[in-house]
Amino acid sequence: MSHIDAGAELDPVHPAPAPGRTRGLSAAEVAERVSRGDVNDIPVRSSRSLGEIVRANVFTRFNAIIGVLWLVMLFVAPFQDSLFGYVIIANTGIGIIQEWRAKKTLDSLAVIGEARPTVRRDGVATAIGTSEIVLDDIIETGPGDKIVVDGVCVEADGLEIDESLLTGEADPVVKRAGAPVMSGSFVVAGGGAFRATKVGREAYAAQLADEAARFTLVHSELRTGISTILKYVTWMMVPTAIGLVISQLVVKQSGFKNSLARTVGGIVPMVPEGLVLLTSVAFAIGVIRLGRKQVLVQELPAIEGLARVDTVCLDKTGTLTEGGMDVTELRPLQGADETYLRKVLGALGESDPRPNASLRAIIDAYPDSEDWRCTEALPFSSARKYSGASFSEGDGEASTWLLGAPDVLLDPDDPALAETGRLNEQGLRVLLLARTSRELDDPRVADGTRPAALVVLEQRLRPDAADTLRYFADQNVRAKVISGDNAVSVGAVAGKLGIAGEVMDARRLPPNQAEMAKSLDKGTVFGRVTPQQKRDMVGALQSRGHTVAMTGDGVNDVLALKDADIGVSMGSGSEATRAVAQIVLLDNSFATLPSVVGEGRRVIGNITRVATLFLVKTVYSVLLAVLVVCWQVEYPFLPRHLTLLSTLTIGVPAFFLALAPNRERARPHFVRRVMRYAIPGGVVAALATFATYLFARHHYTGPGSLEAETSAATLTLFLISMWVLAIIARPYTWWRIALVAAMGLAFLFVLAVPVLQHFFALRLVGVAVPWIAVGIAVLAAAVLELVWKWVDRRAPGQDRDGSTA
Repeated sequence: MSHIDAGAELDPVHPAPAPGRTRGLSAAEVAERVSRGDVNDIPVRSSRSLGEIVRANVFTRFNAIIGVLWLVMLFVAPFQDSLFGYVIIANTGIGIIQEWRAKKTLDSLAVIGEARPTVRRDGVATAIGTSEIVLDDIIETGPGDKIVVDGVCVEADGLEIDESLLTGEADPVVKRAGAPVMSGSFVVAGGGAFRATKVGREAYAAQLADEAARFTLVHSELRTGISTILKYVTWMMVPTAIGLVISQLVVKQSGFKNSLARTVGGIVPMVPEGLVLLTSVAFAIGVIRLGRKQVLVQELPAIEGLARVDTVCLDKTGTLTEGGMDVTELRPLQGADETYLRKVLGALGESDPRPNASLRAIIDAYPDSEDWRCTEALPFSSARKYSGASFSEGDGEASTWLLGAPDVLLDPDDPALAETGRLNEQGLRVLLLARTSRELDDPRVADGTRPAALVVLEQRLRPDAADTLRYFADQNVRAKVISGDNAVSVGAVAGKLGIAGEVMDARRLPPNQAEMAKSLDKGTVFGRVTPQQKRDMVGALQSRGHTVAMTGDGVNDVLALKDADIGVSMGSGSEATRAVAQIVLLDNSFATLPSVVGEGRRVIGNITRVATLFLVKTVYSVLLAVLVVCWQVEYPFLPRHLTLLSTLTIGVPAFFLALAPNRERARPHFVRRVMRYAIPGGVVAALATFATYLFARHHYTGPGSLEAETSAATLTLFLISMWVLAIIARPYTWWRIALVAAMGLAFLFVLAVPVLQHFFALRLVGVAVPWIAVGIAVLAAAVLELVWKWVDRRAPGQDRDGSTA
């Protein structure tokens, strides 16, 4: 049979279009436009360039501070007092390498997930990369396709375009030949073709889309919290450092160079430089790990965002069920002839150039009738819930048919609805084939239809869906199944997957947001949901304080995906859904979602955990400097001492702790939770260390006394820092115990080997002061335990790593 304005399939190469249709540019015309630069040269969704990565990691405020101090130490102090500079270089190098690896992973995945629009050239339709489109190209479109460049419609077959992402207007716009189309919009129904009038950066949405799609390390609560902390640290550092410099230059018992070295030793540990690096590395490694599982993270904070989710809205079709369906039965109604109905269904299947999953199953089951000719078509729309076509039959008769949802096309008291309900309860999908006497362009075309048959389809459940839903339930993440299908049918499918709860018809949901939110809290499965309702439901859940993730693969999911806190699209989904989603599952495996959640929880939980380590050091460094200034004594440490302590109690352990598994759900208020433990921990460490230092100053006299005093203070500070590490490392596993023990043994090794004693200027003199240093550290550790337990009681339900107690 023939079809008016039949669209091309989406294979790489298509046959020549029907006579009278635009043939597109010739090869010579394409080459001429390429030479002029009239190419859609918008960069593919990508990460920062190598130069930007290097600049972001090297040229930081704190690297500048430490870099200046390092250069000073290279000239005025022994090599071991400038070790902190080499540590910063190594850390920065690690950060650059990890982010570069993440960039390459992201770039390769972006190419896999890149849209390939179909253009006509020399009369042949071919799928090409978006960046290969040139000015005046003829681009074919169908349901789910994103409009990638600005243009003018040249062909339209029931073409409806959603421009809500550009204008905010949710209602689709019907396009006819000559109407403009804008980049950033997408097709929701029908098909057609348009001529590109603006390409590259001239296109309306190009700059906006390029900026929105850019790989970024910002705009997350975690990184915003760290920036806030660093801002406060800077405010504390400046006056404290000035006071320390003045006091150390006045108190010059051991010479100018030694005093300068101790001044630098007091300033350097105030900088939590490793915290920023560790956050970047943790995110980058997360991207690499997910990339290996075919998960494209289009916006890096999405890893963090999905970890904070407490409600996930699932679209049934394509998420819980596979895209394909099978026709299991055709039930004629009112004595209709089954042979004739098969011809009607075959003709309906051929009338749509871009069939959805239901129609594709019908095409597979019922062959086309060559003697039927389509005279008009009405494409399927998720808002209407039906499609239609008018035919000139082989015997010259004319007829118009609709195919869609029985509860939309039938009267409420029609007996066929009862039969439909029984089939829906078995989890089967049912479509109604009905004849209408009205024209397809009549707004009331569905009124007064004569039902002819029920088409029963069986959906294929995703084999991994049940396990994934069970994971979310175990993690206290509520699942809401939202579908445009019949509520009973959706409920039956959800029941097969172990989702329990009230099933509701969305047509009965109250329009008021507050009332809708109450209904959403009670219900679990929702059917007959319109695209706008999906969006409203996401907003209603968010209004109750929920962090909402939305999964989907069809154009009817785009609005909800865009508004959700995290949008997750299947790789095989429509181009529009992939464009607005932050996370794309390239292998279409719903089972990879737990991996994404796990990565986010690992990153947030562990960074919260190790941030306490870094900020305890910052707090005790600032307080020690203040105490030194007030007492007008020499700073107790050289840079080498604090380099050793930072490496053993923070640097090495933090790296392992930041990459460890962590399944606890992320919680808000990062800065408050971290500082709640860092401030008392730093205060206790500073007071205990300074008490040991003052006692040692009264005990030791004569040459070498400053080195002995420093060694005693270092011992106390190391033991307290180790206790902080031991608390942060809880709950213990064999490798955490081994990590803490290894750091302790490393320090003992330094104290026991004469060469290392000399290198780090650590020599415990006598017996009394070292044992007093140990005693003060033990007392401080006990105080630390009591204080942190008191803090836990003041903030019940949370560990110091942000997890549930």
